[in-house]
Amino acid sequence: MDLRSPAKPDVVLRVPADSAYVSVLRTMTAGLAARLDFTVDDIEDLRIAVGEACALVLPEAAAGGDLEAEFRLEHGALTVSVSVPTEGASAPDEDSFARQVLSTLATSTSATAADHRYEVTFVTESSVPPDGARSGVLG
Repeated sequence: MDLRSPAKPDVVLRVPADSAYVSVLRTMTAGLAARLDFTVDDIEDLRIAVGEACALVLPEAAAGGDLEAEFRLEHGALTVSVSVPTEGASAPDEDSFARQVLSTLATSTSATAADHRYEVTFVTESSVPPDGARSGVLG
């Protein structure tokens, strides 16, 4: 897998671990991707990917816990990690429909369950070539 470094995230958002707040994460993701000059199609894929990542972690969330999303912005790529606290050991379901959709939409994915925390991380690269004429906030 080609997951980016675990360096400090550029943006962090914490909301209650409830599916009602997934739309907030999806909207924020779209805004960040737009700042990176992702195409409209790339942005829609990212919105769907965030929804699928949340579908993987939310069922594992401990009661009263928060859903935390971390975003790492790079030229032509966005790394997203969503995680929730858990009450016990959770094994990532590699065969779930949500995981299959996420794997299709993202450049790379990973899921970890350790220390009472369940996390799904994925990287999505823009379909615009890195040497394209457009430049966003990082260019």
